[in-house]
Order: sequence, then C-alpha cells, then structure tokens
Amino acid sequence: MSFLKEFKEFAVKGNLVDMAIGVVMGAAFGKVVSAFIDGMFMPLVGLVTSGQDFSSLVFQLKPEIKDAAGVVTQAGVAIKYGTFITVAIEFTLVAFVMFMVIKGMNALKKQEPAPAPPAPPAPSNEEVLLSEIRDLLKKQQAK
Repeated sequence: MSFLKEFKEFAVKGNLVDMAIGVVMGAAFGKVVSAFIDGMFMPLVGLVTSGQDFSSLVFQLKPEIKDAAGVVTQAGVAIKYGTFITVAIEFTLVAFVMFMVIKGMNALKKQEPAPAPPAPPAPSNEEVLLSEIRDLLKKQQAK
C-alpha cells in the first residue's frame, strides 16, 4: 500500500507535471518550427540559391541498379547532406527562439520589484519588561 502512496505523491508533484507540460509544448513548438522551415524559410533560401532544394542534395556513393523494365533491383547508397543542412538550420532557429524567450523572461524577472525585507521581530515580553526596569533605574539614579 505504501508503494502506491509513494507513486501517487511522485506523480502529482508539481515538478513532474511541469516537466510533462514542457515536453508536450516542446513537441508542438518543434512542429511549428518544422512547418516554418519547410514551408516558408527554405523556399526563400532556395530562391536566393537559384531554386536549389536543400532537402534533395545528396552525394551519391553507389548508384541504384535497375533492370531492363526500369525496376530498381539494388538500392543506391547516398549521403543526404541536404537534409542535414535543413535540420541544422531548423536547430539554429529553435535555439535562437528559445534564447529570445528566456532572455525576455529574465528581463521580466528583473523588472519585478524585490520583496521588502521582513520587519524585525517585535521584542519579547521579557525584553520589554527589562527595558522598562532599565529606564526606571536610570530615572532613580538621575534624582
């Protein structure tokens, strides 16, 4: 029974839930960035590079072999460096956006006023009584 109780406490801790939300949001953010890269950014890069589609760039190590009917009988071997370039650009953009988000969050944290220092604790009853006795003794000595 204690195992289930321990598991329940672990599962509902705020840190675990926050981490799960972060993973889900990260996956969704990754899809948005991929769509942006594939649909908007890479076509612009292709336009600048005379219509070159980076995702189709390959270095052919071994060509595919086809029979007389045109059916591939042996697959070719190629290094797909264009896909790597696309993913590297995507990673750079994600890293930049995350940097900007964290920089913005840190700026907001700096703008929050620092909490006021706690007021010193009130003197205890014994201290108050001792202060009164001290003051009375001073008055007696002054006379």
